[in-house]
Amino acid sequence: MPVGEGAESHALREQWRARRDEFESHVTQAREQFDQANERIKQRTGRDLIVAILIGVAFGAVLIASLLFIKWLFLPIAIAAGLLGTYELSRALRAGGRRVDIAPQLIAGAAVLLTGPFAALWLSWVVLIAAVAFVSVWRMIGQMIAADGRTYGAVLADVVVGAFVQVYVPFLTSVALMLLSRESGEWWVLGFIAVAVAADTCAYAAGLALGRHPMAPRISPKKTWEGFGGAVVGSLAVGVLLAIFLLQLPWWCGLIFGAAILICATLGDLGESMLKRDLGIKDMSSWLPGHGGLLDRLDSILPSTVPALALYYLLTPLIGS
Repeated sequence: MPVGEGAESHALREQWRARRDEFESHVTQAREQFDQANERIKQRTGRDLIVAILIGVAFGAVLIASLLFIKWLFLPIAIAAGLLGTYELSRALRAGGRRVDIAPQLIAGAAVLLTGPFAALWLSWVVLIAAVAFVSVWRMIGQMIAADGRTYGAVLADVVVGAFVQVYVPFLTSVALMLLSRESGEWWVLGFIAVAVAADTCAYAAGLALGRHPMAPRISPKKTWEGFGGAVVGSLAVGVLLAIFLLQLPWWCGLIFGAAILICATLGDLGESMLKRDLGIKDMSSWLPGHGGLLDRLDSILPSTVPALALYYLLTPLIGS
């Protein structure tokens, strides 16, 4: 090989090595900056951002796939989530000093969940009343057998809390299944979940970037009015897009849909924060790394099922208009 060509080849290799080293240096710096940002977020929010995103994307992909392809695949997912949420809430309440009987809660919850997609609306209410009566009577009989001197007020609180479990998790989950069973109901289920997730995500991002003024410091110190503003923008924007491109409704229906879901999602989030503060816990459980418990992710979705079903009946006559 001529001397000139060898020198040129050597120079090219040196340039390649220099560029490769520079690229690796940039990647290393970017990774360090990302790790530092993730650590700051983790210190501020108590969540591992990377793990939270990966788990959120995985669950979201499964949920969207079930609704897009065969809507009844969403049924076992919702029933499993309802039963797991019932178990999780019952355990958290027991840890907080309330006497909640887990086995009857799961039995009654399964009945409520299975009634939602397969029975008339009035029958769902009947089953809910029967489920509340079942867990209440079970608790009172259990207290009579225990005979440990527990006060009347404490026993009454146990009964009320047990009834609350049935309404909050199995019944609200069954409302989503009622909506699923309606014509084109899968799009409405996907729609209200998308708005609730958008509100939660935009509130998190806006609060993290701009949050200065606490929204409800005694209930949830990390929630801010700036975050709520982000939730308003995100939920209304997603609501309008869903109305136009998914639900085939006028754009202004999307504003109503987005606002209704936003209000219920926000109240649900604050309500669970109040419950956790009362119980003295940060998360309902630690089953989902980066998220806490299942109910920590469903707190804004469950209350949103009610306005979603109501708006389905109110707005579907406007489809195509």
